[in-house]
Amino acid sequence: MKLYYSPGACSLSTHIVLHEAANVPYELAKVDLRKHKVESGQDYYEINPKGAVPALVFDDGVVLTESVAVLQYLGDHYAPSLLPANGTLERARLQEVLNYLASEYHNSWTPMFHLATGADPTDAQRPVLAKLSYLNSLFADSRSYLLGNSFSVADTYLFAVTRWPEHFGISLDAFPDLKAFMARVEARPAVKAALKAEGLVELFAQD
Repeated sequence: MKLYYSPGACSLSTHIVLHEAANVPYELAKVDLRKHKVESGQDYYEINPKGAVPALVFDDGVVLTESVAVLQYLGDHYAPSLLPANGTLERARLQEVLNYLASEYHNSWTPMFHLATGADPTDAQRPVLAKLSYLNSLFADSRSYLLGNSFSVADTYLFAVTRWPEHFGISLDAFPDLKAFMARVEARPAVKAALKAEGLVELFAQD
């Protein structure tokens, strides 16, 4: 397998799952999302016509895209401890939260990435802050992870996207339960390994 990724993008979630899985051979291919070029110089649109990461390419050339699909496929085949069994209510809950993360939370960041230089970010931040508040509320019952006390592929997605506030001057101090979640996830060896491989610094290291 080959994972096409961009450092710090949502593809980080897929990268983490590959590290969580045991003895799964894969390659990494770094993508410049501004130029849509692979590090090798190849036009990334030739790999994924949608131009987004992640893209997972299998040895036979088949390509799988979209985080929600890729995460569940990898979990089912290589890291079954990271997701509930198919056909269960718990699996439906996983899909429920993954769909929210993809369609609502992830998408709420789009205006932030397209702000003109010097523009007032207030309006663009408003939906992001609302989503952060909701996500923070999920941990009010003292759960460790999104689905309870078991780490899942959904947590890797939430972790990847919730690293973005740092780049836009948005503090997580107003969302203490979510911030604590980020520190818990970042402390996992697989997460540390993925961050290191992508050249990313740890943002939530606990003293």
